[in-house]
Amino acid sequence: MTFDNYTLQNGIRVIHGRTDSPVAYCCMMVNAGTRDEMEHEHGLAHFIEHVLFKGTKRRKAYHINSRLEDVGGELNAYTTKEETVIHSTFLKEDYHRAIELTYDILFRSTFPERELVKEKDVVLDEINSYKDSPSELIFDDFEELLYPNHSFGRNILGSKKYIKRFSRNDIFNFIERNYNTDQMVFCSIGNIPFSRVVKLAERYFGSISANLRKVTRLDIQPSQPLVREVRKRTYQQHCIVGCRAYDLHDPNRVAMYLLNNVLGGPGQNSRLNLALRERTGYAYNVESSYTPYSDTGVFSIYFGSDKSNFDKSLEMLHTELRVLREKRLGVQQLAKAKRQLIGQMAIAAENNESLMLSVARSYMFYNSVESFSDINARIEAITTDNLLRVANEILSPESLTTLIYK
Repeated sequence: MTFDNYTLQNGIRVIHGRTDSPVAYCCMMVNAGTRDEMEHEHGLAHFIEHVLFKGTKRRKAYHINSRLEDVGGELNAYTTKEETVIHSTFLKEDYHRAIELTYDILFRSTFPERELVKEKDVVLDEINSYKDSPSELIFDDFEELLYPNHSFGRNILGSKKYIKRFSRNDIFNFIERNYNTDQMVFCSIGNIPFSRVVKLAERYFGSISANLRKVTRLDIQPSQPLVREVRKRTYQQHCIVGCRAYDLHDPNRVAMYLLNNVLGGPGQNSRLNLALRERTGYAYNVESSYTPYSDTGVFSIYFGSDKSNFDKSLEMLHTELRVLREKRLGVQQLAKAKRQLIGQMAIAAENNESLMLSVARSYMFYNSVESFSDINARIEAITTDNLLRVANEILSPESLTTLIYK
């Protein structure tokens, strides 16, 4: 699939890929998330994502929810450390409806007081639900250890103390400071000419006054790796081992993706899954992940196991890390690993919604979108020396932080 792009005078970027499917997708991605919050705003980026749907100058909450659902479509949103995204799925004949609704939500929300009160209770319940799931909560606690005293390390949902205090003024101030037009990407995939997408984008988003980014994000400061144990009343013990990793602009990130896939990616034949689950049955769930951001990245390995098997599981984990640091992959092993990653990416790209969100993020941070063949070429260019160097930089014991729920 090829993508066309266009930039509105206010700085909002538009990118579109044409398909022959009757189903279409669009999203507005804003380069603003949890890391852009001041301390007293903890949880505000995520809270705004919720209340954007609670009323605009022309619609009440019910009418927002019904606008696409009445024609079989879907409307949703999410918040990350660095992005807030509104996205929708609909039939191609409803493009105008979807784009107008995105504009109405993002630029004309009124944030009624009574809706804010109700949504605070919803978010507080979401936080309570999250605390009941140690396998999810541990990731947030782990990132707080990696990024101490920095907004990047704070969890996305926020804290009850601050959420209860949020006001309409807090919302408007955050939006004015962070929802900058030069930090927005509108992305679309569907069976509609690019010229039509541009016309609709100009009609709605082009009318917005330019609001260019003036503030810079806080730099990520160095931190020391550590080991921390936390007492929890859980049947299993949960553990995360990891560290900071390459950012979105580091040329080593492609090799890091491949190394992570070999170690604990989604395949059942990953080394950690074979060692801890298939061969020994020590852990039901073990996985590793690598997420690059604009100026940092996070690598982590998670597993949960019965307390009687925990020490053996942790020892096996470190054995697998040591092997990757000390032993090069064989020629056939490397070729197999590359083919697996390329295949996974090709299959993922068949999901047009996931592809749209990936393209929007790529355009946000690189102002370009790599073709599938270019990505394949970069993967094929990885050597065993590349992987060995990355393994020794990222997986060395001296750089790893460990968090254990006992």
